[in-house]
Amino acid sequence: MCALLLLAAAWVAWAPRVAAAPIGARRIDRGRYTVIHYAGDAVLAASMLDAAVTRDTFPWLPRSSTRILIMVAPDAVTFREWAGQSAFPWSAALAFVDQHRVVVQGHRAPGNAGDPLQVLRHELAHIALHDYLGDLPPRWFDEGYASYAAGEERTEGFLQTNAALVFRAMPTLAALDTMLSNSRATDARAGYALALRAVTDLANLDRERGLAPLLSAWKERQSFDLAIRRAYALTSEQFERRWQQQARWQFAFLSLAADSAIVAAACLLLLGPLYRRRRREQRERLAAMREREAITERAARSQALDMLLQSIGPSGAPPSPDA
Repeated sequence: MCALLLLAAAWVAWAPRVAAAPIGARRIDRGRYTVIHYAGDAVLAASMLDAAVTRDTFPWLPRSSTRILIMVAPDAVTFREWAGQSAFPWSAALAFVDQHRVVVQGHRAPGNAGDPLQVLRHELAHIALHDYLGDLPPRWFDEGYASYAAGEERTEGFLQTNAALVFRAMPTLAALDTMLSNSRATDARAGYALALRAVTDLANLDRERGLAPLLSAWKERQSFDLAIRRAYALTSEQFERRWQQQARWQFAFLSLAADSAIVAAACLLLLGPLYRRRRREQRERLAAMREREAITERAARSQALDMLLQSIGPSGAPPSPDA
C-alpha cells in the first residue's frame, strides 16, 4: 500500500508537466525521459531520446533517477514562448533544473545552433550537476562542466576569447559569471570557452580521479574553497591564478594561427591592387616592346629589299651584251 501511495504521489507530481504539452504535440517515453515534439521533428525527437537513454551518465556524478521532460520547439517563436525570459537571443536550448525540463530548438533551428544532440547533453548535464550539488556551483563551473560533459571542443570560442583578452585583463572566475550572462553572443562565447578551460584544468589536477574528489568534498563541505583545499591541496586563489596564466597562453597560441591567416588575407587585400597594377604595366611594356620589335623588323625587311633591288639594277634595263 505504501508503495502504491508513493507511486501515485510521484505520478501526481509528474503528470501536470506532461499534461501541459501543447495541443497537437506528440509524446514519446523511454526510461526516465519523455520527449514532447511536433510531427516535423519526429526524427530529431527519436534521436534525442535515444541519445539521452544511451548516455544516461555524466562524468564523476552518480546516475540520477529523476524523470526529465524534453520539449522540442518547432520554431523560434514557440521556443521563445516555452523558454520564457530566461533565454538569450543566441540560446539554442535551455534547462530548467528545478523542473527537470529541457527546451530545445527543433529542425528549424538556425545554422549556428550547433549539434542538437550535443546541445541536449549539455543541458542534461546541468540537471545532473544540480541534482547532486543543488545551487552550490557558480555559473562558470556549471557551464564549464556542462560543456565538458557534452564533449565540446576545448578550443571553442578562442577567437572571441582572444579578442576579449586584447581589450581587457584576464577575467577572474567570478567575472566569468557576468560574461556568461551577457546578451552579446561574442562575450558569452568567450565566457563559455574560458569556463570550459577552467573546469578542464580542475579535472587535470588529478589525472586518475578527475573531478570526483572535488565534487564529493564540495557536497560534504558546501564550499568550493574548502572542497578544492581538500581535493587538490590548493586554495581557490592559487587555482585561479594558475588558470589565468594557462588560459592566456593557450588562447594566445591558438589565436596566433588564426591571426596569421587574417594577416595574410589582409595583405592579399591590400597588395592585390598593386599586384594587378604591376601585372598590367608589365603586359603594357611587353606589348610596346613587341610593337617596337615589329616596327624594327619591318624596317629591316624594307631596307634589305631596297638593297636587293639596287643590286639588281633599274627595272626594265636592257640585258648586258655579255648575256
